[in-house]
Parts: sequence; structure tokens; C-alpha cells
Amino acid sequence: MDWIGIGMIIIGLALLGLVFLLIKPLQKLTAVLSGLQNTTNELPVQVADIMAGTKNTLNSANNVIRQLNEQLGKLGTAFQIIGHVGQSMQNLFAVMTSINKEMERKTDNAMMSRYHLEGIYGVMALGYAIFQRQKTK
Repeated sequence: MDWIGIGMIIIGLALLGLVFLLIKPLQKLTAVLSGLQNTTNELPVQVADIMAGTKNTLNSANNVIRQLNEQLGKLGTAFQIIGHVGQSMQNLFAVMTSINKEMERKTDNAMMSRYHLEGIYGVMALGYAIFQRQKTK
């Protein structure tokens, strides 16, 4: 029993020495954990701020996209009008070409091709066609 008592005293002294050795690191660990707690206490506020900023950014992006869609819708109408004008011009030029070819076939004049008067005849024929249409109305 004496040996057990002496062994217990030695173990107790060793544990007491270990406690004295670990006091400083445990205090530093406590300071680190309290700093971590301060950091994590601010984290919900920071996350809420970030989420609010993200929400505002997404709302702004949605508004910009909505405005862009509206403007593209208006441009779509303009492009349709331009397409219709282009088709009308194509039809007009087809009529001018056919009138020009018809006059060229009828006249078969060498002077017309030598002095490049085909365009003038086409314009004159177009003016004549317009004059005839207004006359029939």
C-alpha cells in the first residue's frame, strides 16, 4: 500500500506540473476562441448586408433586361417596316427593270447602249407608268 500511495503522489505531482505547463497555452486558446466568437458574431450581419447588396444588384439587372426587351420590341417593329420598305423597293426595281427591258426591246437603238441611256429610259418609263396610274384614278 505504501508503494501505491507513493505512486499516486508522483502521478498527482506530474499532473499538477502538467497543469502549470498548460495554463499559458490554454489561456491563449481561450483568447483565440473569444476572438473567433467576436468574428462569428458579426458574420450574420455581414451576410445579411451581402445578401441585400446581391438582391439590389439582381433587381437592377432585371430592370435593365426588362428595359432592353421593351426597346428590342420597339426595334422589331422598325425592322419589320424596313423589311417591308425593302420588299417594296425590290418590287419597284423589278417593275423598272421590266419596263426598261420592254423599252429596250421595242426601241433596239444602238445609241442607247453607246451612251448608256438605259437608266434614263427606265426613269422616264417609271414616270410614264406613274402618270398613267394617276390618270386612271
